[in-house]
Amino acid sequence: MTRSKTNMPFDLGGRVVLVTGASSGLGERFARIAAASGARVVAGARRIERLQQLHEEARGEGQDILPVALDVTDEASVIAAFDAAEAAFGPVDTVIANAGINIAGSALGMSIEDFDSMSHVNFRGVFLTAREGARRMIAAGSAGRGTGRILLISSITAHQVADRAPIYCATKAAVAQLGRALARDWAMKGINVNVLCPGYIETEMNEHAWELDGGKALLASFPRRRIMEASALDAMVLYLCSDASQQTTGSVLTIDDGQTL
Repeated sequence: MTRSKTNMPFDLGGRVVLVTGASSGLGERFARIAAASGARVVAGARRIERLQQLHEEARGEGQDILPVALDVTDEASVIAAFDAAEAAFGPVDTVIANAGINIAGSALGMSIEDFDSMSHVNFRGVFLTAREGARRMIAAGSAGRGTGRILLISSITAHQVADRAPIYCATKAAVAQLGRALARDWAMKGINVNVLCPGYIETEMNEHAWELDGGKALLASFPRRRIMEASALDAMVLYLCSDASQQTTGSVLTIDDGQTL
């Protein structure tokens, strides 16, 4: 994934941000830009060795990124990650629930094990992360300060289905509606909940897919005939995590370079 430099448009100084799925791809990007914007960041994922590398690189730049082993499908693991965050930095006031997986294939041949894996990571994991974050924010007094921020990462496939990804699309649609429902549920708790639906972005997981016939055909269907870079999400992610988004909650926002047009 391209690690392009960017001027950070929103200050996250003083915030404690927990990012799930932070060992690669978008999660790693979100952890880096939050730290570069002044936040103390807790980077959670199952691949702890990747997180250690992220920690070392951030420390070399004078930034705080704490690596924490985290399985978002396991409630005890989620609670332990928030405990580790509080022990190191104080209460988490900002959550980016990013962890997700896709197992491609037709619904006709999909095993129930694969169905459960996607459902547990993409939906259950987002719920457990957001709920634990909200509980910590409320305990720390978010209702009086209005500083709680929770950002759920969905996908344009929440609105426009993709080939060979029926369960992935369904889980991402569920995340989008969950975000709106939680925003309503926690509106008086000083917590803003928003959802970001990115378009297709080149990451290390899919960089070779665009060289295949299917990838080339998908690319040709986009109005601008190009793949987004992860940096295209920077400003929106930082805005939704910052004090500037005080009156933005329950929004489902698409950034896709027109891919769904």
